[in-house]
Amino acid sequence: MNTLIFRTFAPFLTALMLVFSIFVLLRGHNEPGGGFIGGLIGAAAFAMYGIAFGVQAVRRAMVFHPMSIAGFGLLIAALSGLISAPLGYPFMTGVWIYPSLFGVEVPLATVISFDIGVYLVVVGTFASIALALEERDDG
Repeated sequence: MNTLIFRTFAPFLTALMLVFSIFVLLRGHNEPGGGFIGGLIGAAAFAMYGIAFGVQAVRRAMVFHPMSIAGFGLLIAALSGLISAPLGYPFMTGVWIYPSLFGVEVPLATVISFDIGVYLVVVGTFASIALALEERDDG
C-alpha cells in the first residue's frame, strides 16, 4: 500500500494525528480521552508514517528511542503519584498549584502530569511494537 498518494499525504496526516492526540490528551481530564487514548492516536500516527516511509524515517522523526520515551513517561507518572506523599496525602492524590503567569492564575495539577506520563508510555511502547513489526516485515 505504499502508493504515491499515500506517501504524499502521510506527513500531513501524521502531523494532524499528532496534534489531535495532544488535544485528546489535554481534554481528557474533564471529558472522555486522556493519556491512554491520546497515546494510541499518536502511536498510530507514527505507525502510519512508518508504513509510508520506512522504519528509519520514523526513528529519525522520533529523535529518541521509543522505549526511552516510554521509560521517561513511566518516571513522570510515578513521580506524579509520589508528590503527594511528602505533603501527607495518600499515593496518587491529586495536588494542585496555582502559579501566576503574566497576571493570570493558571491551575496546574499532578493529574495532568500523570496523564502526560501515561501518554508517553503508550506512544513509546506501541511505537516500539509497530516499528519492530515493520522491521520484521521489511527484512
